[in-house]
Amino acid sequence: MDMDMARDALVQESRELLSAMEAALLQIEDSGADSEAINAIFRAAHTIKGSAGLFAFNRIVSFTHIVESVLDRVRNGVLPIDNAMLSLLLNCGDYIAQLVDAIAARLEEVEPDPVRRAELEAQLNQLLDEQDTAPTHSAPAAAAVTHTAQEPTVSEDPVASPYWHLSLRFSADVLRMGLDPLSFLQYLGNVGTLLNLQTLPEGLPPLAQLDPEQAYIGFELDLQSEQDRAAIDGVFDFIRDDASILILPPHASMREYRALLAARNDPQMLAALLAQGTLTADEAARALLPEQETVEAVSVVAPVAAIEPAMKLPANAPRGDEKKGGYEQKFIKIEVSKLDQLIDLVGELVIAGAGASLIANRRKDSQFEEAVQSIAELVEHIRDAALNLRMVPIGEVFQRFPRVVRDISHELGKEIDLVVTGADTELDKSMVERLSDPLMHIVRNAMDHGIEATDARLAAGKPLAGTLRLNAYHESGSIVIEVSDDGRGLNKARILAKAIERGLVSAEQVLSEREVFRLIFEAGFSTAEQVTNLSGRGVGMDVVKKNIESLRGEVEIVSTEGAGTTVRIRLPLTLAIIDGFQVMVNESVFVIPLDLVIECIDLAGLDGHHDIVKLRGEPLPFIRLRELFELPALEHGRESLVVVQFGQQRAGLVVDRLLGEFQAVIKPLGELFSRIKSISGSTILGDGRVALILDVANLVHQAVQQQATTQNGKAATGLVSPQKSNG
Repeated sequence: MDMDMARDALVQESRELLSAMEAALLQIEDSGADSEAINAIFRAAHTIKGSAGLFAFNRIVSFTHIVESVLDRVRNGVLPIDNAMLSLLLNCGDYIAQLVDAIAARLEEVEPDPVRRAELEAQLNQLLDEQDTAPTHSAPAAAAVTHTAQEPTVSEDPVASPYWHLSLRFSADVLRMGLDPLSFLQYLGNVGTLLNLQTLPEGLPPLAQLDPEQAYIGFELDLQSEQDRAAIDGVFDFIRDDASILILPPHASMREYRALLAARNDPQMLAALLAQGTLTADEAARALLPEQETVEAVSVVAPVAAIEPAMKLPANAPRGDEKKGGYEQKFIKIEVSKLDQLIDLVGELVIAGAGASLIANRRKDSQFEEAVQSIAELVEHIRDAALNLRMVPIGEVFQRFPRVVRDISHELGKEIDLVVTGADTELDKSMVERLSDPLMHIVRNAMDHGIEATDARLAAGKPLAGTLRLNAYHESGSIVIEVSDDGRGLNKARILAKAIERGLVSAEQVLSEREVFRLIFEAGFSTAEQVTNLSGRGVGMDVVKKNIESLRGEVEIVSTEGAGTTVRIRLPLTLAIIDGFQVMVNESVFVIPLDLVIECIDLAGLDGHHDIVKLRGEPLPFIRLRELFELPALEHGRESLVVVQFGQQRAGLVVDRLLGEFQAVIKPLGELFSRIKSISGSTILGDGRVALILDVANLVHQAVQQQATTQNGKAATGLVSPQKSNG
């Protein structure tokens, strides 16, 4: 089981690193080469390789090693990071993602795409071969790999040792942090052969004071390797913040060894270098020649310029509160199922709390009521905190679209700019996962068929580059996601003609613009033929609508022919627990999401006819829930109007009684209720009864359609003027 958890952690970490790698590549393409972005790409590839190596996932290790070699030459300025290189590295990232998916599916022994791997490796190796055979390679490459001071040190003879020399000192607390220095020494065997290892117990205390959980011993070792500095230095990526790592190349100059001795300031150091054969007796004697002035001058810059340690802070330096704070974890990863279980338990706690409140009210015990009220407030806070655990920025979905826009725009030969706003807008994690495919479909359609070709844009007087906008924001207890383009827009007449041809509407029907655009979501439009006739907007949009409605949301289209189209998705913030408003119709209780309730009014004082009332001089369509659900009327006949709003539209719901606010734990409806559009779920009341949660979006649409029918003359009343037809 532990192995499975480690494997899952590797997969998740690798996917996050690949996402960061792709973002950095796209940033370079957009803003130009940046050393920090290039280093981020290299670190991502190296970390994936190192993690996979721990589990002997050799397919991903061998491929990522070649990618890392190319990235190292890019990082050192030997290979250019041009458009061809960016495309190659993006494709390599895609293939590494395939290898990671294979690991997740327990299929790491199977090559997912041998042909693609061969093609990518051929391109990578060609770059390496061209760079290795270039006549101007040796001098700059040597300078980049050894990282020596820019001033030549020809006056300093190189040492005879043909091996890399590593000087390692680890933090005293490194073992407590779960990092074993010996594992990193063993991993060095993947980049070369360890030789002449010496241990320096420079900080070892007396036995009585020795703490077995602390690291005291330093290491001096020689490494025989054909790898470059970056590959060797990268072995210590995981321990970099808790170690001082100094690396000298083969045949390093005596100046560099003097700088090493000065940096360590350890009297045992020179003896260790002599004992292990790193320095000969003659070289050791030369290291002690009276050139202290020169050595002191160099020692200030040598750890950075000549030796370039990974950590300038000595391993045994005292660490203050600020340093300790750096090790505090800011995040903790947990299984989604555990989080879902917590939400379910909080939901049951909410229901039990509602039951306790009912009992307290019946007993009329003031102390009991006060205690229950305190518990109810705490439960509400626990509910909010638990739900916030599942809230994540929608940027998790948006972050994949820069790559999609880049690839499709290149494929289509179009120039498309992507503008993302509102990426920090939060919604339920479960929705984020299910939003990806519908949004991907909408974005692809917008680029493929919404935004015109270059010549068509120029002819229409538009900018050469099309603009695709992704935007998210909160509104009336919902999250709204918009995908907008400045393309050709929708041809309403053509859509209507095609709908009549397919028998979806009759030629005599009079449809509003909104109703015409909603025809695109009919399955009859989802054919290849519509790619030409309807700018491709109808292809698969019926599937998009079903997916959004399964999340208790709605999708609509707003378009201006010749100017562009916006697809707007509106979703509830969560699928678990909501603040509700209880109403009663006859003896049945219904729940309305509180965020959608605007006000409550006594219907008797309003002037209304044919399901439309005049509220403060404006027409408001309404629906009687008693008639909608075919419930018998009460004798007293008093009714209340609950004004609700969904998006920019308002409507009224006529009920018999108002019961007040209520925390509703949303329970799914069974298959029997799946076709009832006016109900979105159910909840359990404190007394154990079941109450239905109303689908406000559907009810508002029904009311608005009734109003439109009335104004078209089918139920003329004279109450509503044409100028106020929007409700």
